[in-house]
Amino acid sequence: MKMPKPGAPKKELFQRLLPQAPGVTQRPMFGQLVGFVNGNMFLCLFGDQIAVKLPEEQADELLAIDGSGPLVPMEGRPMRGYVTLPEAWHDGDPRADVWVERSLEYVGSLPPKEKKKK
Repeated sequence: MKMPKPGAPKKELFQRLLPQAPGVTQRPMFGQLVGFVNGNMFLCLFGDQIAVKLPEEQADELLAIDGSGPLVPMEGRPMRGYVTLPEAWHDGDPRADVWVERSLEYVGSLPPKEKKKK
């Protein structure tokens, strides 16, 4: 499977959505941009899709909004807990920021990811 490449406008959107908060870092993963808090992924750009990680109840709430959907990086293999933001929100809709903050809060409450020993 060929990985989708994000365009410049989506990379700029990702940068705008990525909070400047303690513990938040950004790094590439599989040619995509990913936001981490304490080593755990909470925000990602996959092709032209922006996705956030949420607890089940909030994920269901976001999935009920038209235009959102599960993040499916490989056909038939959705990433559990990750939901894409509606494309209609990509042009500065403040709801995108609200869901990114919810994701940051949730993932920030999880135990920090331990670094793998080499």
